[in-house]
Amino acid sequence: MRAHAVGFPGRVARRTGGAVRRAAERRRVRAGPVDNASKAFAPLGRVRLGDAMAAAPRYRAIVTIELDPAAARRARWTAHRLGGSDLAPAEVVARAVALQGQDLPAVLRAIAIRSRPGTTLDDVRAAFDAGELVRSWPMRGTLFATTPHRLAELLALTAERTHRSTTLRRARLGLDEAAIAGARAALEVALEAGPLRRAEALDAFERAGISTAAGRGYHLIMHLAVAGVAHWGPFAEGGEEQLLVRSPAHAAVDAEAALVGIVGDVVASRGPVTDADVAWWTGLPASAVRRAAGAVDSLVPVRIGGPTERGGGAAWVIGEPAVHAESTGVVLIPGFDEWILGYADRSLVASPAAFAALVPGGNAVFRPAVLVDGVVVGSWRLPARRSARSAGAPELELVEPVSARTRAAIDRALDRWPHG
Repeated sequence: MRAHAVGFPGRVARRTGGAVRRAAERRRVRAGPVDNASKAFAPLGRVRLGDAMAAAPRYRAIVTIELDPAAARRARWTAHRLGGSDLAPAEVVARAVALQGQDLPAVLRAIAIRSRPGTTLDDVRAAFDAGELVRSWPMRGTLFATTPHRLAELLALTAERTHRSTTLRRARLGLDEAAIAGARAALEVALEAGPLRRAEALDAFERAGISTAAGRGYHLIMHLAVAGVAHWGPFAEGGEEQLLVRSPAHAAVDAEAALVGIVGDVVASRGPVTDADVAWWTGLPASAVRRAAGAVDSLVPVRIGGPTERGGGAAWVIGEPAVHAESTGVVLIPGFDEWILGYADRSLVASPAAFAALVPGGNAVFRPAVLVDGVVVGSWRLPARRSARSAGAPELELVEPVSARTRAAIDRALDRWPHG
């Protein structure tokens, strides 16, 4: 790894700037003109976040660490805990802020592979049953698994934005304010009797005279979840379907402090990651993300590869990046995994051909991926399930060339996949 000094905005400048400058001097790095790597770290002026207004941050000196693409992928592998961890399922999700969750079986697997050894899908379901984990639409109108605390923080930042972005959709569905209010009242009454299956929630709307046809029912559930009325929580008997439960009231959220914590944890659990990646993932303006990043302790800029390399450019990590000296080997990840969907730019880990294989026809359905040292080399899938909790042997489709030794390692990983 190489390093050079650049400017970086942050309120902690007075406390850390001198120490970092001295560290840069000890490492004999030369502070030169700010180049393209610094564009993500430019002063932001005043940024509106909710009703809070903040002054422009000051600059502090920071050492920029240069990583080649392989080192960047290995640092991400560690940040993602793709080699497992000593964490319980709820701790895995809390650390990551949220994990993409529109495919329920896939997100259960994504949590399990990042948890302590021996964690099963039943262990992950148990965390939902205990109320430690929830599933809702905290950002971008997309389902995520998260914790109750994080859900409250994220909705405080994104709910109004999400509702604004779906105004036209509601109009096309014929869902005016009266329909929304009626659906909310009907759902709140129904939830007083206990958790609801999706069909039961839709039936509550119908009994209130609100049609659920043509996607209106699904949209109403999403809209009311974003409003903080309900979320998906425990599993129904059989473990295949989540139940809708009433969301508890939360204390008022400090939006600025919440965003600082979210940005820091997103970087810690996915870095190296760019400001554009974090902005895309949260669905928030890049200016607000950069402003929050300036207040994150231990945030360090890195540069990945050269300007013409795929996935190269300026990015962030927390502290010194943990880079494996050797290949991280073969790893299987489920569909819709954050290894792919945690970033606006996926080119560091997937070639155009590999990405096309993961999302055939651009249909927004992300297949499970086979990684070799962090690079997507193919996709895999589980055949149709033979029962509620089992499936046949995984099937493989390679799109990148691999050695015979690597192919054997992939076959072993598929044979040993424990999360059917």
